[in-house]
Amino acid sequence: MSKLTFRNNESPTIGVEIELQMVDAETFALRSSIETVLEQIRSREDCQPFEDKVKPELMQSYMELNTGVCKTVREAGDDLRATLSAVESVTDSLGLKLLWSATHPFSSWREQEITENPRYHQLVNLMQDIALRLVTFGLHVHVGVDTGDKAVMICDRMLRHLPLLLALSSNSPFWEGRDTGLHSNRSKIMEGLPTAGLPHQMRNWSEYVWLINHLKSTNFINTIREIWWDIRPHNNFGTVEIRICDMPANLEQVLSLTAMVQCLVQSISEEIDEGTYQSEYHPMMVAQNKWRATRFGPKAQLVNNDDYSQGSVQEVTDRLIDLLTPMGEQLDCVEELQSATKLPSNTGSCQQLKIFEHTNCRTEVVRQMIEANDWRN
Repeated sequence: MSKLTFRNNESPTIGVEIELQMVDAETFALRSSIETVLEQIRSREDCQPFEDKVKPELMQSYMELNTGVCKTVREAGDDLRATLSAVESVTDSLGLKLLWSATHPFSSWREQEITENPRYHQLVNLMQDIALRLVTFGLHVHVGVDTGDKAVMICDRMLRHLPLLLALSSNSPFWEGRDTGLHSNRSKIMEGLPTAGLPHQMRNWSEYVWLINHLKSTNFINTIREIWWDIRPHNNFGTVEIRICDMPANLEQVLSLTAMVQCLVQSISEEIDEGTYQSEYHPMMVAQNKWRATRFGPKAQLVNNDDYSQGSVQEVTDRLIDLLTPMGEQLDCVEELQSATKLPSNTGSCQQLKIFEHTNCRTEVVRQMIEANDWRN
């Protein structure tokens, strides 16, 4: 059995990963161009400083952008803006646009090309259509914590908040050129993977290490990177990584959700330090709320895990923001945190569905979503 060492962080630093779609500037269909984009970034002196922040993914129509280790949400926003500026100078020259959406409104997964990487081909060979259908795009937020035991405990206590984060980020109503009736079709596609979806409840770091070693020794996974839970400890970074979110519609929404996540993780971390007892809840309660968020997005009625009352996403969001505002002041992200109150009325899924209702054209959905996204503001 191998030993997993958790890299301790003394402060709640953050790292943000966003997955963007590359689409043709004329047809607005997905275009397999990541290799060309990366070549251009490597060859241009003005873009070379950002080379390590732009990464390929399973399909060549993906682009993953990563921040460095940031202390504040504002710092993460500045980091992403600098990278986006460099990247868009390349994509614009190649006749490409970047779409901030968790699925594409009309391009098919059947037409996408796999990135040339032995790990990706091994994954497709093992998973077959389950992997090939993963033309989905998400937001991942890392928050630093100080021990592995605490990371596992935070993952457990964060479960109740994950459905709200999904509802607020929902941005994938279309799939294979049709309205799915879901606000987050991405979440259901991801759940097709055998190690995705809501994680199993664990008591401590030792139990997590045992589980990972068991999955590897029985050849169920090849590497820890094949754990795609909605939330997971990340031992190399010393973080809790929240992965449930759809790719939001713009940078402001990304930073709002990042502020919520950082405040939640640090609040729970301090509660653990203080010995606060957190009442137990049934995992089915979380699964129920996740389904509601998947189906109805910001229009969902979410069940309170404590008294079983139901509340709208707006009500739950406003109540949580009020509770987190003192932590937002401590972490210097009150502005970004407060802006999360606007999310329920303006998620990407609502924007896409409204455009389609007015135009009856999925190409227009892509065009107008790109046109409305001015991340420089």
